[in-house]
Amino acid sequence: MPLLPVMRCYSHLETNVHLFHGCLCNIVVDTLVATLVYKIQSVHFALVPVEGFEMLLAELNAESDPQIPCYVTAPFMIIQKLICRIINDRSSLVIYDGEELVSNVISIQCSDSRIKIPFPIRIAIPFTASYRGHYREIMVKVSDGSLCSSYMSPISLEGIYDGHKGTYAEIKVYKLGIFSVVSCLKKERFTVPKKGLALKLSMDGRIALNYLPGTFSAPVIVQSKVQPIDTTLLSTLKARQDVYHSIVSTSPIVHITHPSTQQFRKSIAIIVPCPPNPDKKRLGDETDHGRAATAMVHRSSSHRIRAPVKKHGEPANESLKLLGFKCRDEQWFLMDAITVKNGQNGLVEFEIAEHVERFIVLRLSSSVDSSYLVSFIQELEEAIQFTMVNIVMYHRRDNFHKAVVQLVPSKDSPWELAKLREKGYRGPPEPSEEFPMREGEQLILKFSGNIKSLGNEGDVTQGYQLIFHSQRKTRLELELNEVDEFGNYCSPHYKGMAIFYKVTKEELTKQWDGADNAVESQQRMSDNVLYWVASELSEEDALLLFTSLRIRRSAIQLVKLTNPDDLTHQIFKLLSMWKKSLPTSADKQRLLSRHLNKCSRQDLVEDLQSKWKIGEEK
Repeated sequence: MPLLPVMRCYSHLETNVHLFHGCLCNIVVDTLVATLVYKIQSVHFALVPVEGFEMLLAELNAESDPQIPCYVTAPFMIIQKLICRIINDRSSLVIYDGEELVSNVISIQCSDSRIKIPFPIRIAIPFTASYRGHYREIMVKVSDGSLCSSYMSPISLEGIYDGHKGTYAEIKVYKLGIFSVVSCLKKERFTVPKKGLALKLSMDGRIALNYLPGTFSAPVIVQSKVQPIDTTLLSTLKARQDVYHSIVSTSPIVHITHPSTQQFRKSIAIIVPCPPNPDKKRLGDETDHGRAATAMVHRSSSHRIRAPVKKHGEPANESLKLLGFKCRDEQWFLMDAITVKNGQNGLVEFEIAEHVERFIVLRLSSSVDSSYLVSFIQELEEAIQFTMVNIVMYHRRDNFHKAVVQLVPSKDSPWELAKLREKGYRGPPEPSEEFPMREGEQLILKFSGNIKSLGNEGDVTQGYQLIFHSQRKTRLELELNEVDEFGNYCSPHYKGMAIFYKVTKEELTKQWDGADNAVESQQRMSDNVLYWVASELSEEDALLLFTSLRIRRSAIQLVKLTNPDDLTHQIFKLLSMWKKSLPTSADKQRLLSRHLNKCSRQDLVEDLQSKWKIGEEK
């Protein structure tokens, strides 16, 4: 399938003469249509007991500081059986639209299926949320192996663990699985009794609902959430289409779900903010000290809702339009039969008496065809899911071969560039032009021409993976060099280019099933070969091999305790643990052959290669 370009971002700047001996480094963004193999980063953990059976799981990595994926509170013997892995490579599939990842994605499993875990156990996951806001809340997402998810409200969001105070999402769990902390739109649930209810939503007190007595024949549970609309987003959409210039402002998109089995007996009175036209001063208006449409107003202590008073001197050609969305029809429609009234301080009021899952009010300076209004809302909902970003590729001042690549939201670019310069990084190339990315979408970085990268953790042929999450740093550190350092640098053939391919959420979803099945098939095949290797090794050979593979002594002792009378099974379990600790793309057969050679078991290497090849063919 050919590459489908969505955007190309060139810096068009020659690099410093000392960098790559004059190589030209352009930044190109394309869509990648290809099969990607997903890598799961396995990590090793130390178990550190603290008071109250509270256990710290800390990553052991000689090249970097230990990471702390989570704290688990459980009996010590249970903690010893837990296996925790950081699987950030799956974050693209864990995160849904409207969510923002603010922690590592971790998998917690029990290594012994015979163990009965005394649920519930407590898990505290550290997270960093640079922005929460009044419309969003922190939730813990719990997923199973097939990535079917549920949500849990944290017991607390702050705590002191291992002597350090920080932000931790603490939950009680009744099953193990995949855990991540996400920022998502705040949901509010309330019950409407038969006698009626008047309230203001907690996330925005300007949004008020008034249910008259007898609105429903029985008490109903209602769920609501609010999606604010940024004014810059509205300006961007108006700049794309001239027909949208008449749209002065919008209310937030209000999601409200009533039970479909309960029919409305009376209308609901609704008040929402929809800022007035700032370019038109209205006669008799007081100075409006109200805040922007996305600001928060605290809940009033009173539940009485007063209808807004219409002002005199409204522009004759200005109008308010209400649009609704029904899940049954899966489309937006203009609710032209409903009159929307102006009120004070940019508030508007209307009444509805039908099931509408979400709605929005538009303020128009002139009439616009309903089909364009529907198209506008569809584009607006899609645009909300995207963030404008820049690719930054800088090198160190004191070492031109050391480079850093970052995926930065455009609004944060000035600060991030300043931080890089403070740390000794600079261009060229200059940052790319801004382009849109959805949460969880990926860029694949590949080099062409006379540039190559050394010492990468992944597979060079498949490229380097950068997963975008707006509240997490997307950063890649590389060591760059020339492919041919003795080439003719005046020739265009000795120029180099960094190319970024964009992988959309839809493509990632399609690729996942095939890639996952291929990995499972490869694992079944390699397990048989590993068991054969284990059966051919003596205890002395095994100890030498484990030392060469850098398998921890505590892991060896634990496996011996669980399988005291079966040497082959002990060796197989430890080799399996070693294999799982490697990236999926790693050449495990080649690595194991190298370590067998070091242990003077060259006789096994040739047979290992043939058995591995036969397994692949099957």
